[in-house]
Amino acid sequence: MDTKTAPPPAPEEKKAAPLPQQRLGSGVGRFGAFGMPAEKTANFKQIVKRMASMLRRERFGMVAVVGLAVISIALYVIGPKLLGQATDVIFDGLRSGGPSAIDFASLHRVLWFVLGLYVVAACFSYLQGFVLTGIVQRTMYRLREEVEAKLNRLPLKYVDGQPRGDLLSRVTNDMDNLAQGMQQTLSQMLTSTLTLVGTLVMMFVVSWLLALVAVVTIPLSIWSMKAITKRSRGKFVSQWMETGKLNALVEETFTGHNIVKAFGRQAEVEARFRATNAALHEASFGAAFISGSIMPSMMLIGNLGFVAIAVVGGLQVASAALTLGAVQAFIQYSRQFSQPLTHMASMVTVFQSGVASAERIFDFLDAEEQSEEPDDALLPETPAGHIEFQRVSFSYDPNRPLIENLSFDAQPGQTVAIVGPTGAGKTTLVNLIMRFYELNGGRILLDGIDIASLSRAELRSKIGMVLQDTWLFGGTIRDNIAYGNPGATENQIRTAAEATFVDRFVHSLPDGYDTLVSDEDGSISAGEKQLLTIARAFLADPAILILDEATSSVDTRTEVLIQEAMAALRSSRTSFVIAHRLSTIRDADVILVMENGQIVEHGSHAELLAAQGAYARLYEAQFAAPAAEVA
Repeated sequence: MDTKTAPPPAPEEKKAAPLPQQRLGSGVGRFGAFGMPAEKTANFKQIVKRMASMLRRERFGMVAVVGLAVISIALYVIGPKLLGQATDVIFDGLRSGGPSAIDFASLHRVLWFVLGLYVVAACFSYLQGFVLTGIVQRTMYRLREEVEAKLNRLPLKYVDGQPRGDLLSRVTNDMDNLAQGMQQTLSQMLTSTLTLVGTLVMMFVVSWLLALVAVVTIPLSIWSMKAITKRSRGKFVSQWMETGKLNALVEETFTGHNIVKAFGRQAEVEARFRATNAALHEASFGAAFISGSIMPSMMLIGNLGFVAIAVVGGLQVASAALTLGAVQAFIQYSRQFSQPLTHMASMVTVFQSGVASAERIFDFLDAEEQSEEPDDALLPETPAGHIEFQRVSFSYDPNRPLIENLSFDAQPGQTVAIVGPTGAGKTTLVNLIMRFYELNGGRILLDGIDIASLSRAELRSKIGMVLQDTWLFGGTIRDNIAYGNPGATENQIRTAAEATFVDRFVHSLPDGYDTLVSDEDGSISAGEKQLLTIARAFLADPAILILDEATSSVDTRTEVLIQEAMAALRSSRTSFVIAHRLSTIRDADVILVMENGQIVEHGSHAELLAAQGAYARLYEAQFAAPAAEVA
C-alpha cells in the first residue's frame, strides 16, 4: 500500500455534475417539489407532438384504423336519410288513402336495407376498435420497455434525488393513465371528427338552410370548450403532481413504519397525510368539476340549435319546401351533429389527464443519463486486483468539497480497512471504485486500466459488495443466495450458506431453503438478513471484495464466525473493509484512516497504535475511554 499527496488537478479535468440535495419526505429537481412538473404543463403542444410520434411505428395500422372508421361512419350517416325515405313512404300512403295505401313492400325494403347497413357499420366499427387497441397496447408495451431501460441507464444521483414513491407513481399510475387516455381519446376523437364531417355533409345534402342554422352553433361550442379546457389543464397537472406526492409520503411512511411508531410521530405523519390528501382532493375536485362542466355546456348549446332547427324545419314543411321525411332525417342529423361535439368535449378531460401523465413520463425519460459505456477495454478473466487512486477528486456538491487529490495504492491480495468518523468519505471511496458515481477529477486504475474505460457491467462483474443496509428480494432463501451467481448448483449454494453460517438458522425455518422471504419480512432477524447478503457475495466468488459494515447487525459470537469465513473469502483477493468497530479489522494488511475526505494515516494496526495519531484516538475512544458521567 502506498499513499501520497498529489498536486492539484489540471484545470481542464472534467468536473462531475453536482448531486441534488435531498430532505426527508421531499425530492428535488428542476420541476420543483418531488421532482414533478410545475403547476402548468411546460409545453402542451410539444408533449402532444411527442405522444403522436410514439405512434409513428404503427402508421400502417393507423391508416387501417382511419380507413375502417371512414367506412363505418359513412354507413352510419347514410342511415337517417334512408329512414327519412321510409317516413315519406308512410306519410304519402296515409295522405293518399289511409293505412291500407301504404306501400309496405317499399317500406320493408328500405327498413331491411337500413338494418343491414347498420350491421355492416357495426362490424367495421368493431374491427376498427380491435386494431386500435392493438396499436395502443403495443405502443405502451414499447414505452414500458423504454422506461425499464431508462431506469438502468440513470445514474445513482438521480435515484438518490427522487422519492421512490414518486418514481413508482410515474412508471405505474402515470403509465396506466396515459394508456387509458390514448385508448379512449384516439378512438373517440377519430370517430367523432368523422361523424361530425359526415353528418355536416349529409345535412347540406338534405337542406342547406337548416345546415346553416346548425353550423351557427359550432363557433359557440368551440369557444365554450376552449374556455373551459384552458382552466382545467393546470388542475390536471396539479392532480397528478399531488398523486405523486401522496404516493411518496405513503411509501416513505410504511417503509419507516417502525421508526414512526418508535418515536411517536403518528400524529405528525397523519397531519402530513391529511394536508397532502386535502391538496389532492382540491386539485382532483377542481379538475373534475371544471372539465365536467363541458358536457352540460355542450348539451345546452346543442339543445338551442335543436330548437332553432325544429322551428325552421316546421316552417319549411308548412311551405312544402321540404318533405316530412327530410325534416325527420335532418332532426336525426342534428342530434348526430351535437353528439360528436359532446363526446369530443368529454374526451378533452381524459386527454388533458393523459397529457399531464405523459409529461411526467417524458420528464423521466429525458433525465440526464450516466456517461456512455466504453467498449474498448477488457479485464482479464481473473484480475489481479491492483487498485490505484491517482489524484482523485469528488464531491456531491461543488460548494462542499469532500475528496480532493486523493492517491493511494492497494496491492493485489491485500485487505485494506478504511476507518474514520462519520462523513469522512469511507463509503464514498468504495462507491467510486464501483463507479456508482463519476469522478470530478483524477483516475482509478484496476490492474493498470482506467475503470472509466471499462463498461460498468464488466467492472462490477469482478467486484462483490456487501452493504450495511441489507436488501432481500421477494423469493426463497435459495433464490436470494443464488442472486450472487444465477448459474450456481444446489451444492454450491449449500456450501456458501454453510461457510457464512446461514445453514445454521435455515434448518429452524418451516420450509428450510424454500422459505419465502422479502425485505419487509419479519420472519428472520436483521442479522440473519445480513448473513444472507454475505452468503450471496460468497457465492459470487469475486476478484475484489468490498465490505461496508458487513457485520454491523450480527451478534458478537456470530461476528467472530463471520470474520473467520470472511478471512477465507478474502484470501488471494483484494478486499476493502469499512468498519466502525476496530476490533474487526485488526488483522487487515493496511488500515487507512480518513478525515474530511483525506487519508491522514495509513499502516498496520500495531503501527498506527504506536504512532499515537488519529487511529489511536479512535481506538482509545472505543476500548479505553471511561464511561461519560451524566450530569
